[in-house]
Amino acid sequence: MEQKIFERKDRDAAYLWDLSHIFPTKEAWEAAYAEAEKSIAALPALQGTLASSAEALKHALDLLHAAGEKVERVYLYANLYKSGDNGNPEAQDMEGRCIRLLMGYSTSIAFLEPELLSIPADVYRAYCEAPEMKTYRHLLEDTDRQRPHTLDAEKEKMLAMMADMAGGCSNAFEMLESVDMTFPEITDGEGNKVTLTHGNFGVFRESGDQRVRKEAFEAYFGEFKKYINTFAATYSGSVKADCFFSSVRRYGSAREQALAGGNVPLDVYDSLISAVHDGLPTLKRYLALRKKVLGLDELNMYDLYCPMVAEVDMTVPFADAKTLVKNATKPLGEAYGKLLDRAFSERWIDVYENKGKTTGAFSCGVFGVHPYVLLNYTDTLDDAFTLAHELGHAMHSWFSDTTQDYPNHDYRIMVAEVASTVNEVLLTRYLLSTETDKSRRAYILNHFLEGFRTTVYRQTLFAEFEKTSHEMYERGETLTAEALNGVYRDLNLLYYDGATVNELQDIEWARIPHFYRPFYVYQYATGFSSAVAIADRILKTGDASDYLKFLTTGGSDYPLNELKIAGVDLTSPETVRSALAVFDGALAELEELLK
Repeated sequence: MEQKIFERKDRDAAYLWDLSHIFPTKEAWEAAYAEAEKSIAALPALQGTLASSAEALKHALDLLHAAGEKVERVYLYANLYKSGDNGNPEAQDMEGRCIRLLMGYSTSIAFLEPELLSIPADVYRAYCEAPEMKTYRHLLEDTDRQRPHTLDAEKEKMLAMMADMAGGCSNAFEMLESVDMTFPEITDGEGNKVTLTHGNFGVFRESGDQRVRKEAFEAYFGEFKKYINTFAATYSGSVKADCFFSSVRRYGSAREQALAGGNVPLDVYDSLISAVHDGLPTLKRYLALRKKVLGLDELNMYDLYCPMVAEVDMTVPFADAKTLVKNATKPLGEAYGKLLDRAFSERWIDVYENKGKTTGAFSCGVFGVHPYVLLNYTDTLDDAFTLAHELGHAMHSWFSDTTQDYPNHDYRIMVAEVASTVNEVLLTRYLLSTETDKSRRAYILNHFLEGFRTTVYRQTLFAEFEKTSHEMYERGETLTAEALNGVYRDLNLLYYDGATVNELQDIEWARIPHFYRPFYVYQYATGFSSAVAIADRILKTGDASDYLKFLTTGGSDYPLNELKIAGVDLTSPETVRSALAVFDGALAELEELLK
């Protein structure tokens, strides 16, 4: 594993992504930037023309989306260029210019939805059915679906003006949690005094030394406890805003409004919670195994994140990771494998760390070109899983981008993690099919089970907390710190039966930033469950054709309809139950290995 931090210019170009596929030169980018500016300048003239005929509407939508595609491409080039080295002044300037360009584009198309909905409903629907509107039919029907919840122009303007004010609670949370709060020192595993931070708390929580885990937990959550009434006020204010906007827009609840964006019925949310509740006995077994393997008399909540299985020596150089991913995804067919070969040979991937490079990993589709993947590869098994994950995103983007036209290419967040997780599950199953060493098998199984626990069980607990807290306010109850702590405690006692839930754990809700984006986190659980069910089905049937068709759908339909193509029906608890059965099977094998 390399320790030296390279300058980007010193890295072998074979391991750097090739952005010349987007624009061959800086001059070409400048020319495209100027063309994007010109396209935006022409958009305001379209205002007031949409209602005259189907042909006029199509003409306007063609120009709007053509401009959007141009703006997006120059922005993505600048963003990727800067991600390779955030300290590059030229890249900083290019991205800054593109952000201003994006703002100009957004301002120029602000008239679109209000003007669309000002068209009389019968005329609008006739336009939708016109043959020439095929490309835009789903977009237009989706806009029309919001008609009952759209107010008159003056009220819409007022709500838009209130949006910034409504975000004040989220901003206050971020300033308190990320800027103003400080944490005390703790003693690490080597006896050194270390100042606790948001970043290293996760590291200490995974320590093999229970004393370190306990000390970090009590110091970290102890600071949140000092401000718990303030956090209750910020979260309560956010819930009030959610409920206000849903009421004004004539939704039955804040949850209904949040799910309506993707045309998701409330049953999907409720089915997830119901199915996960049915699977809680399996989680209890997992907790019992963790307690036994760690040799603990009592399993505390701060004992949930340390590795249950000692890390094994599984060095995976990048060349080996490429082979692993290729072999693991063979069930997806020859065409999928050839696309992976292109990603490797045509330099779609930026592999190793360098000075100034964006941390972590991501995938970014570039419509009309191909996806790009950023890694910070360090030759570990986790890095191989990250490669599989990001290439799942990349292949989803590729299939959607090359099948759909620009207005329909971008898939929604509800399905965004499905393809990436399918690849991770396939890699897990492939490794288990080839690995005979018991300690390595146990390590791989533990990796999968922990991902499942934190993504399905934990995120569903979060989803249930959001549901309960909003319903409390909608019933007229006050969201005090004591009330919110009580809700969170009851959920922890339900989900983590077999672990000791102490008082400090009751305030964990106060540190979750996702709660300020209401009813979002449930999609992590549904996405992971869908992916596990899809991968299991592919491996059992040997047929990936439905899944590959799903990858081509982009944003051409609603997420639930797209998932049904892959054999997943989230309106029924069966998909989540099927995934939980896979969790149960993996746990049974780990129990046997660790006897």
